[in-house]
Amino acid sequence: MGKLNKTDREWQRELSPEEYRITRQKGTEPAFTGQYWNSKQAGTYTCRCCGEQLFSSDAKYDSGCGWPSFVRPISPSAVEEHDDHSHGMQRVEIICHNCDAHLGHVFEDGPEPTGLRYCINSASLELKSQEKNDEETYP
Repeated sequence: MGKLNKTDREWQRELSPEEYRITRQKGTEPAFTGQYWNSKQAGTYTCRCCGEQLFSSDAKYDSGCGWPSFVRPISPSAVEEHDDHSHGMQRVEIICHNCDAHLGHVFEDGPEPTGLRYCINSASLELKSQEKNDEETYP
């Protein structure tokens, strides 16, 4: 299956201005402001743009950085890594494998077992919580 391709105009119609700035223009939300930075709710974090499953709440931890942080993606193929030399820094950008949405960056300062910290913008994510799924399942 190929990548999801939409025009900028289509993305602008579907996303809020902040979501568009972050996911399509590689922006970053201010630390400690995103919807999920301190969420402890169980569920699956999906891509805000295409709904692809990206991270499990089981892999989420409090890194203290102000953004949702995970030790691993839900599967190795869920995200792609790209060198990012913007803003005078050398980082590894993380994007959604399905639609190329900018998610955040991965750093090598995370806890065991991976030693990685996937630092992700809340605006790039949508939490499909277990509680919400239960409400949808039972009348």
